Amino acid sequence: MEGEDFVPPPECPVFEPSWEEFQDPLGYIAKIRPIAEKSGICKIRPPADWQPPFAVEVDSFRFTPRIQRLNELEAETRVKLNYLDRIAKFWEIQGSSLKIPNIERRILDLFSLSKVVIEEGGFDIVSKERRWARVAQKLGYPPGKNIGSLLRSHYERIVYPFEVFHTGASLPQTKPKLYDGEEVHREYKPHSIPLRQSVQPSKTSSYGRRANRLQPDPDPTEEDIEKNPELKKLQIYGAGPKMMGLGLVPRNKSIPKKEKHEGGEVHDNGDQDSGENGDGPCTKMTMRLRRNLGNPQFVDSFVCRMCGRGDEDEKLLLCDGCDDNYHTFCLLPPLTEAPKGNWRCPKCVAECKRPAEAFGFEQATREYTLQSFGEMADTFKADYFNMPVHMVPTELVEREFWRLVSSIEEDVTVEYGADIHSKDFGSGFPMNNGMKNLSQEEADYARSGWNLNVMPVLEQSLLCHINADISGMKVPWLYVGMVFSAFCWHIEDHWSYSINYLHWGEPKTWYGVPSVAAERLEEVMKKLTPELFEFQPDLLHQLVTIMNPNILMAHGVPVVRTNQCAGEFVITFPRAYHSGFNQGYNFAEAVNFCTADWLPAGRSCIEHYRRLRRYCVFSHEELTCKMAACPEKLDLNLAAATHREMFSIVQEERELRKGLLERGITEAEREAFELLPDDERQCDNCKTTCFLSALACSNCTERLVCLYHTQDLCNCPTDKLYLRYRYTLDELLAMLHRLKVRAESFDSWANRVKEALDE
Repeated sequence: MEGEDFVPPPECPVFEPSWEEFQDPLGYIAKIRPIAEKSGICKIRPPADWQPPFAVEVDSFRFTPRIQRLNELEAETRVKLNYLDRIAKFWEIQGSSLKIPNIERRILDLFSLSKVVIEEGGFDIVSKERRWARVAQKLGYPPGKNIGSLLRSHYERIVYPFEVFHTGASLPQTKPKLYDGEEVHREYKPHSIPLRQSVQPSKTSSYGRRANRLQPDPDPTEEDIEKNPELKKLQIYGAGPKMMGLGLVPRNKSIPKKEKHEGGEVHDNGDQDSGENGDGPCTKMTMRLRRNLGNPQFVDSFVCRMCGRGDEDEKLLLCDGCDDNYHTFCLLPPLTEAPKGNWRCPKCVAECKRPAEAFGFEQATREYTLQSFGEMADTFKADYFNMPVHMVPTELVEREFWRLVSSIEEDVTVEYGADIHSKDFGSGFPMNNGMKNLSQEEADYARSGWNLNVMPVLEQSLLCHINADISGMKVPWLYVGMVFSAFCWHIEDHWSYSINYLHWGEPKTWYGVPSVAAERLEEVMKKLTPELFEFQPDLLHQLVTIMNPNILMAHGVPVVRTNQCAGEFVITFPRAYHSGFNQGYNFAEAVNFCTADWLPAGRSCIEHYRRLRRYCVFSHEELTCKMAACPEKLDLNLAAATHREMFSIVQEERELRKGLLERGITEAEREAFELLPDDERQCDNCKTTCFLSALACSNCTERLVCLYHTQDLCNCPTDKLYLRYRYTLDELLAMLHRLKVRAESFDSWANRVKEALDE
């Protein structure tokens, strides 16, 4: 989808609490939840007089941002770039660069072309049944203009050899047709993931002038296969004694070679059919002999990469891709004779077929202060749009962002100071931690429930019952943004709430999806980009992938948006996917929190994590039991919610332990799981953090499993297995009873209120 076509989704709900409502943060969020959670996100504008001072020590604040190349963030564009990388690597090992044609003034999308041809039955069927016009139509080209024949020519020349190479099949001998057209061919520069460390932000000087991945070919006429002797004689290593790859016209063993002479000079022998003395054809092996005999300094280099020996020189093959040597009999399968034409070793072939590496962000090499980052960010934006930063309309930035992330031609790279730990660098809110003397105004803001250091530990917040300072959940993270820097589609750990406050700077644009559509979003992204999820099933947990909201909406996913301005909060609700980008230089702070209504979602999340074998940030059972152990400290609403949650947990635990007894496992040992490091109490199968119980073996002391995976512990006899438990079932029932007493006081209070209202 082109960026210019971007249609902004509908706006999310916006709330403006009164001063009275603002005094109870979690109570107010609970009040607006029935409306707001239907959108997944909402915006809250505090009362106009609520303006906390910015508390970060500006002079000492230093951070290293992460690097983001925009078109690698978008799922569909990344698939296309990965495909182009592989096909470029294929042509590179053949000695050619990948040059991509333009048709109808736009670059030919080779990935989509390949996909459509496969959907239509493959090259042979499409050609035989003359479906190229239909292929052109599916790719969005206008009818007529002979575009179908152009697509066939380009496919046959560029894509078909690569596709056949991956199938391991051979092609009939064909001579690709020459074509004429006004297309300008552009050389593709691969973007392989390991190169990302060397990437720096794009050097751009004006709107529309930015780095291009596809550079115009300096030579107006591209070498095609017919004119390129290297491609014409190309052979591919594969199963069997030899493999006539690509169907290019095979030649005899007389092949052009570049011979290195003693002085190190390189000579190209072109298409000569005889050796130096005209003593017959110059084969790959005989050439190796001559080079060895005449040049002793090369001897050490001419050893087989498999066996490490240099003997039986007449059976050494030279790889035309990397110049490594292999005995014909050391290859798997062995070759009975030298292949005709050029030959690529297994390592080069594997490199070409290697799947894309797991995608992730690299850190920049430069450390910034807030001032130096701001200068860089403002200069970048002003140069990019060719106008003062605050004059650029937010709608224009939004359209340009979605255009850039879908472009395979333009590489725009930005930097984002994301996930900066406030514990190490200081919060943007005043904190009453004894580090400095606070004014009365600062002290008031330090105690405010809307201070993101305070909200997670409010009395109604469940996270106050977790002792550990979980960075990002209980302890806020800081975010320093520049234009186009983005946060990708994700849901919060343990499907918790999140709250984000924009301290100052230009707006942050958000997109949100309600929890009821979370699975639909996942299904759509997996359906549209299966290539990414095949190698990274947990891709959406990595926070590195976005997809255009318009595409999601077209596939039935409801999406809302908002522009968060300085001084505004954005709340995300449990299991609500959200993403967005920054309009310019800004500073934000975010943290998680959990309220009583979150408990069922938290338990569902643990079940989800168990299926995905994803590590937990904390133990849900431990949190629930810790609250149940001190019911008198819970407010009435939280006690009632905890009782409902604890009842479900105890019922489940009773059934699981019953299953152990039925297997004859009767030995048991009490274990204070909360005293163990998390990595020592993780289920060996599903990685969940154990708290109520686990199964262990006296022989296999390094392992344990949760009671859902008792069959996966080990193969030892049953009498070696024993239950490690935190509480007996009687103790759990006693905790449940005390919760019930506390919860019933809530029920009786609620009934009295209801009766009073009815009167």
